[in-house]
Amino acid sequence: MFVRIVKLSFAEENVATFLANFELVKFKIRNFEGNQLLELYQDKHNSNVFFTYSYWDNESDLENYRNSELFKGVWAKTKPLFNAKPEAWSVDKLASLK
Repeated sequence: MFVRIVKLSFAEENVATFLANFELVKFKIRNFEGNQLLELYQDKHNSNVFFTYSYWDNESDLENYRNSELFKGVWAKTKPLFNAKPEAWSVDKLASLK
């Protein structure tokens, strides 16, 4: 399993716009071929900072998403809302305990 973690920082006045757009696209992203899980987290102490965790069957599935019209549309609406450059990590899950 391949995991993508993205840190997103927004101007405070843009948080509601981001969340509204995420509601519109979250199921489309989750149902994109190869996606197994999509999660959105909000920082407890800085409410304009969010993290997405997306689980993919493999790295090529993420690349297919990143090259898709869906991603291009999501990114076009999200990018102008940032107040800092997004940060992203691609990681392999080694352990998961429940």
